Parts: sequence; C-alpha cells; structure tokens
Amino acid sequence: MSLAFVFPGQGSQSVGMLNALADAYSQVLDTFAEASDALGRDLWKLAASGPAEVLNQTENTQPIMLAAGVAVWRVWRARGGALPVMTAGHSLGEYSALVCANALDFADAVRLVADRARFMQEAVPVGEGGMAAILGLDDGAVQRLCEAAAQGEVLAPANFNSPSQVVVAGSAAAVARAVAQAKQAGGKRALLLPVSGPFHSSLMQPAAERMAERLRQVQIRSPEIPVLHNVHVHAEIEPDAIRDVLVRQLASPVRWVETIEKMAAEGVGLVIECGPGKVLVGLNKRITRAVDALPMFDADTVEAALQAVAD
Repeated sequence: MSLAFVFPGQGSQSVGMLNALADAYSQVLDTFAEASDALGRDLWKLAASGPAEVLNQTENTQPIMLAAGVAVWRVWRARGGALPVMTAGHSLGEYSALVCANALDFADAVRLVADRARFMQEAVPVGEGGMAAILGLDDGAVQRLCEAAAQGEVLAPANFNSPSQVVVAGSAAAVARAVAQAKQAGGKRALLLPVSGPFHSSLMQPAAERMAERLRQVQIRSPEIPVLHNVHVHAEIEPDAIRDVLVRQLASPVRWVETIEKMAAEGVGLVIECGPGKVLVGLNKRITRAVDALPMFDADTVEAALQAVAD
C-alpha cells in the first residue's frame, strides 16, 4: 500500500494543539525552538498557551502551523516511520511539505511564511475582504453563485475542499451577498470564515508580486519526495518552477479535491495528515472512499499511524 502525507494550513490551529505530543517527544520543542530563533519570538509559548486571538492572527498562525507540521514529521521519522511516495499541503501546508521533502531549509521557510502572512495581510485592509464556506452546492453552482453575487466586485471560488464544500473569497460585500443567496441557490448552508483577508483570490495579486521578489532570495532545491502543488496538482522538480507555483498559489484556488483524487489514481492507499487537527482527514472521507486517512498529532495517533503502515 502506497503512503502519502498531507499537511494542514491556516484554520487547523488551536491553543495547546501539540502539548501532548511535546510531552512525549523532544522533537516538538526542538523544532519550535528552531522556528522561534529564526523569527526572534517565542512561537511555542503562543502555540501552547495562547491567547487564541493572538495565535489566530495570520502573521502568527502561518509560522506556527509550519513548525507544527514539521515537528510532527520529525517525530514520525524519529519513530522509524516510512517515507511517503508523495506529499501535498493545503495552502500554507505546501511549505511544510516542501520542508519535509528537503526542498526548503526549515529556518528559511519560517521566515518566508512570516513574510507571506504579512504580504497577505497588507494586500487588502482588514474588513474589506473575506471568505465564506458554501456547503451543499457543486463546483458549477458555486461558480454561478459567485457570478450572481459579485455585482462588479471580486468574488470567486478559493478552496475546492470537497465535492460539496467550496470556500469563496473576495470583497467583503460580495462575500456577504453570496452567503445570503446560497440557500436560494440550493445550498445547505453558508458561513463566513473567521479569516482576515480574501485569500486565494485575485485580490491577493499585490501579495503575490511581493512574494515573487521574496522567493528569489531563498535557496530552493529539487524535492526528494514529490510535492503536488495546489495550483495545478502536479509535482515540480525545478527550483524556479517551484517558486512560480508558490507565487501563483496566493491568488489562485486550492484544488484539494483533485489533489486527493490524483493520489488515489497514483495508487495511494493511505494518507496521513501530518499536523494538528483532522480537517484534511474529514475532507478525505468526503472526496474518496478509495483512500484511507489518519490524523497524527499526539502520541496515540502517531502509534496508530505506525501500526497502520506496518499492517
């Protein structure tokens, strides 16, 4: 059975999320110490103790979630866990995947995603953009809803998370109209997401341009494990091609359904979510029955994952 790893992004964080794993494995605190040194601030204290409203600020969430994914990966490898045949990350999680595939140095990646978060935050003033999850509509229906609710403003699908869960992003007023009109269009529910910007929409183009400049300053190597990228669901080998997809990712939708379907088509039988929470495990169940999915965020789930691979 082929094994793949997936790394969660922003939204999977919670105060105390890796405390139990840190009690069992030294790799967690070591990884966070490295990340804190790279940024000059204590990321573990914020992850372990909060407060939640500070942890949930984009500029803090992104480096902390990167460190969390890498910490769990290092625990897996220290326990003798097998290498996957491919990896992917949801939005920010793509950076965790690239670190674990040895394409990016960890300290470089921490500084990179801290800047990415700042660029994203500064691209659109707080309150002027937003995101909403639309449940119970297929992709085509969500696209039509966006066109109807846009009224000359920006509104588009941002995350294709599962066959009946699509996140839309754009100007705040257009997102609010989409939420109001979703039920009429046949959707089950629509809810505004507690994020500080319209991520993965064309409004992020200013952030993408700044990210292009920033990525030129970072060494990127050919990954040792294939990483499927959000933008086009392919693995890139050339460093400049990886820079290009990381830039495009900011203003393009996350094609998660296609990512999991590609893993299934490539013969992957088990996906392990490497990082706090089990958001991606939940999406996996709604995307395909052909691939099992397990979370890995504490000592028990690490052992369960090791056992599943051994079996």
